[in-house]
Amino acid sequence: MKHSNKGKGLSPLISVLGFLRPYRWRLIAAGLALLFTAAATLTLGRGIQVLIDDGFGGSSSADLQQAISFLLIIAAAMSLGTFIRFYLVSWLGERVSADLRKAVFDNLISLHPGFFETNRSGEIMSRLTTDTSLLQTIIGSSFSMALRSSLTLIGALVMMFITNLKLSLIITASVPLVLLPILFYGRRVRTLSNRSQDSIANVGSYAGEIIQHIKVVQSYTQEAFESKAFAAEVEKAFAIARKRIGQRALLIGAAIMLMFSGMAAMMWSGGQDVISGQMSAGELGAFVFYAIMVGSGFATVSEVWGELQRAAGAAERLLELLATRSAIIQRPSLPQQALKEPSMRLEGVYFAYPARPQQAALKDFSLDIKAGQSLALVGPSGAGKSTVFELLQRFYDPQQGRITLDGIDLRDLSLQQLRSQIALVPQQAALFTGDVRYNIAYGRPEASDAEVIAAAKAAYAHEFIEQLPEGYQSHLGEQGVRLSGGQRQRISLARAILNKAEILLLDEATSALDADSEHKVQQALEELMHKRTTVIIAHRLSTILHADTIAVMDHGRLIATGTHQSLLETCPLYARLASLQFKDNP
Repeated sequence: MKHSNKGKGLSPLISVLGFLRPYRWRLIAAGLALLFTAAATLTLGRGIQVLIDDGFGGSSSADLQQAISFLLIIAAAMSLGTFIRFYLVSWLGERVSADLRKAVFDNLISLHPGFFETNRSGEIMSRLTTDTSLLQTIIGSSFSMALRSSLTLIGALVMMFITNLKLSLIITASVPLVLLPILFYGRRVRTLSNRSQDSIANVGSYAGEIIQHIKVVQSYTQEAFESKAFAAEVEKAFAIARKRIGQRALLIGAAIMLMFSGMAAMMWSGGQDVISGQMSAGELGAFVFYAIMVGSGFATVSEVWGELQRAAGAAERLLELLATRSAIIQRPSLPQQALKEPSMRLEGVYFAYPARPQQAALKDFSLDIKAGQSLALVGPSGAGKSTVFELLQRFYDPQQGRITLDGIDLRDLSLQQLRSQIALVPQQAALFTGDVRYNIAYGRPEASDAEVIAAAKAAYAHEFIEQLPEGYQSHLGEQGVRLSGGQRQRISLARAILNKAEILLLDEATSALDADSEHKVQQALEELMHKRTTVIIAHRLSTILHADTIAVMDHGRLIATGTHQSLLETCPLYARLASLQFKDNP
């Protein structure tokens, strides 16, 4: 996922702030609290002037007490305003972050699988977690600081001019000097922040891949190599972060030094005026307070500017995910009566995967899948068998030709309407972190316990499920790691049985089973396949000897169709595959 930073400035961040619209009343309340706090803070300068001139310079303790009481009232107002502002702004930051995460995730799960072929899951997860957390910090803290500092800075400048014009001009002359490093270093910080976030995504992606395949890493004793490689990724991320920190440090340091150099010149001039009696000590104290507010305001804004640049990069990446649209165009559902029987047909299909556009997976491919019958796809690795499954479920659309369900082009059906007709049992069972019941009922969460148990029994899974510590409430761990391969496959099969779909897609569904389990599940499959349209990807020909039709594929083309016996006589490729697998009985 490439992104450009040229000319965008803070516009991505402004777009993200649109997520605040539903909470406008809280935003208004936070803004009022911010204005109230800024006003109270500016009034503090007047309180300092009263304390110096009327309190310290007064003739009685009552004058001092009154001046101190005035300061305490201002402090109480600042405390109350800060409490309300901090709570509301932090709430808004958390809320927007949560809404943005949900919006991005909702869009992600609707995207076609081709998107995930060309974009790494680790980088996507980094955007979904790290970038949204960064935005939460910015909206809930840094952005508020920037607004508060901007308000107090403007107010302090106004009060400075009211208090003393000559000294104010000295301070104002240093403002352009402060803005120069902000503008110069701000762009560098933005670029380095983007690179830093990308490098963190690389670290997370690398670690995730190694942890996912930890058994392979350890079986090949590659722990030391992977530790070294991961350390290199971490150090690369640190080097980029170090450059970003250095630029931000220069930005902040230069702004503070230039601003306080101007204040030093102002204090020397103001001190001369107090000595000569042209202004009171209280006026100078108030002016110094406002000048410090201006200086600290600029320092805060320059610091937050770097954070805002970083947040703009995060917002840009999130908006890119949010704006990505699926290549599979949705259609409204047709009336259910439009689908009378679960027959499918591929007509003159040409298809190449988006990641490999020059390499066709299917070429001029036509195939009838008759309702209520079983069709087996046979062929060497890379023949295109799995691609047929991908297209039947409309994970992709063919570049040429069409695929129909009961004579209706799949592109004229809604995805929900199409996929509700299909149940898939993949070669590698896909289980989710959760309990047994959750995994079996994944396609039909509303199913009753009795239906779940019946599906498990049909898949010959009930017996081993009952032996688990908590039965159907037993948690299976990440990707079902607590079960054997055969047990995972039977859970996956039970899910397909419970789904009660009219079309079954079986990708060598018994490949992970031992001989005894395979026999049992094969019986369950025969019962399940009865009067259902079934398409089977077969690597072991022994599992599809009784299929109604066998389709032989090679290099994305349909070579021949027929029964096992007829293909042995008419298709050399099938005969060769059979001879390799049935050596004792060709």
